[in-house]
Amino acid sequence: MMEDFRFYFGLGWHHIISAEALDHILFIIALAALYTITQWKQVLILVTAFTIGHSITLALSVYDVFRLPDTWTEFFIPLTIVITAFSNLFQKQFHLKSMQVNYYFALFFGLIHGMGFANTLRFLLAKDQSLGWSLFAFNIGLEVGQVFVVALVLVLAYIALGLLKINRREWVLFLSAAVFSLALQMTIERIPN
Repeated sequence: MMEDFRFYFGLGWHHIISAEALDHILFIIALAALYTITQWKQVLILVTAFTIGHSITLALSVYDVFRLPDTWTEFFIPLTIVITAFSNLFQKQFHLKSMQVNYYFALFFGLIHGMGFANTLRFLLAKDQSLGWSLFAFNIGLEVGQVFVVALVLVLAYIALGLLKINRREWVLFLSAAVFSLALQMTIERIPN
């Protein structure tokens, strides 16, 4: 059982921390771009909302309750990043109430991102394995990977804002514009035929 846990934990970790996970990393960066290191608790809640959304559709897809064609899923994932980063570009105030839309983005768009890994997980699950235990281990790995990415973003924000004295709005614009442009290119490349 611990061997299964380690395997699915590793899958969750690599689902976020790998060269193939650029779309997920960009989404986490877009979500975290508005926050500073002093708001780390809010960012943890944010990535947990993403994990919850991700888990729901991952389970529904694995059980064949709901499934989208892969071409549409692969198109919608970078589109969620484009929308999130684009929304950041218009953020002028950085109090929690004005940034609340990111919680909805995290939960709702997490639903879309969850469909992206469902086929792989469905293929990997052995007939005698518990989906619940496998999903739990996968989501713990996913959450740890997301926290790692968020920590990097918050440390970079601390360096940019605290040490280099870059204006917060300029930092958010720079980071969000970079994510927006990469995600827009991915979206255009993945338009379904």
